[in-house]
Amino acid sequence: MADVTGQTGRVDHPVDELARVAAAAAAGDPLAAAALVRATQADVWRLCAHLGDRQSADDLTQETFLRAFGSLHRFAGRSTVRTWLLSIARRTCADAIRSKKRRRLTLVGDDDLLERPDTVDRVAEGAAVDDLLARLHPDRREAFVLTQLMGLPYAEAADVAGVPVGTIRSRVARARADLVAQLDAGSADAALG
Repeated sequence: MADVTGQTGRVDHPVDELARVAAAAAAGDPLAAAALVRATQADVWRLCAHLGDRQSADDLTQETFLRAFGSLHRFAGRSTVRTWLLSIARRTCADAIRSKKRRRLTLVGDDDLLERPDTVDRVAEGAAVDDLLARLHPDRREAFVLTQLMGLPYAEAADVAGVPVGTIRSRVARARADLVAQLDAGSADAALG
């Protein structure tokens, strides 16, 4: 079958392309390494922000990529590059939590932007969501973040977490129930107060 350029062969999928980029990065290509980071950084950061905290997410993301590039030559392709990186991010966050050596980042913001009511509302809503997620059991939070916030399929989330798919489904269901209970308790407190 011919592709749009007239060449025959299979059509590459984004996953295949990312695997090729990872292989080139492992071979020492700095442009491929930069492309790998660009293609996966947002997902890694988001997972680190939800498993750790937003203030340390940049550091945890950087540590994840340092670990990944240090072991990129051992990537065997048994999972997708994204799943492999998210597994490293998960372990990096777990290590940071266990060792309690998270560094605080100094956030430099635009004071004028922060004073706008719509920005303040969005920041408050984000803080409320972060607070609700922080109250979840870590295993449930991880499953919920991977599937519901990051949009990973249950099978891929199971690979990242190193557990069966049924366990991910169970953790997500329990996380949802916990979140509903937290919201109901908050509504009851507001009605009484």
